[in-house]
Amino acid sequence: MTTTSEISTESRIDAGGIDTLYHEAGTGSPVVLLHGSGPGVSAWANWQHTLPALSHEFRVLAPDIVGYGATSRPEHIRYSLQTWTDHVVAFLDAAGIEKTAIIGNSLGGRIALAIAEQHPDRVSRMVLMGSPGVGMQVTDGLKALRSYEPSLENMRRLLLDYFAVDPAIITDELVQIRYEASAETFDAYRAMFFDPKHAGNELGITVEQASRITVPSLLVHGREDKVVPLDVAQQMVRVLPNADLHVFAHCGHWTQIERAADFNEIVAQYLRG
Repeated sequence: MTTTSEISTESRIDAGGIDTLYHEAGTGSPVVLLHGSGPGVSAWANWQHTLPALSHEFRVLAPDIVGYGATSRPEHIRYSLQTWTDHVVAFLDAAGIEKTAIIGNSLGGRIALAIAEQHPDRVSRMVLMGSPGVGMQVTDGLKALRSYEPSLENMRRLLLDYFAVDPAIITDELVQIRYEASAETFDAYRAMFFDPKHAGNELGITVEQASRITVPSLLVHGREDKVVPLDVAQQMVRVLPNADLHVFAHCGHWTQIERAADFNEIVAQYLRG
């Protein structure tokens, strides 16, 4: 399998004063990939199977959102949905992208919704994958993510119990990579969700807000998702004015990894319009 590093460039860019690492590959209409908020997450960890596939048809960019991965973590920043939204919009500006399709996983999907609400002229289409939405409650999976303490065994249990239906995809290499990344960024990760000066948990969206978001949207969800339940996507597809829903059976929170080939095909078709 071709890896991201073989077909993409890894670069850094100043996005609103934040030194931001991102991956880029391909040419054509832009597609921006926004990762989730699990411990040890990064753009590469989230999108290693997606970026190469979509880069055959699109210009694909995947940033490490502030607070995650190798993007800088300014000392005085206040983590919140608005902070993450502003960072991604600043990234679009810095990369010279006026309008783009966005694929958002989990937290990345909620950021995509915020951009579509605040800057609808910047978003052509959205793919919301395992995204929080109307009616979202704190699940056992979300509690497990937030209470994680860095260790190889804790990372293995987290990935096996809450992220994937098929345990075969949770390899020793994956566990090691995610553990090492989680240890490096753990202080910021804990602060954004537990320090009262931050607002990482304030991700709610109302029916009224969602009903005003008219950007064409494809919701993609794993039927067995233990972090963001399927009924959240089912509620959102009833509220968003221009939304479709695709459900993968025997799949958890990682549709882009557990069902990579199918996910890439469905998403590419949707992005073609």
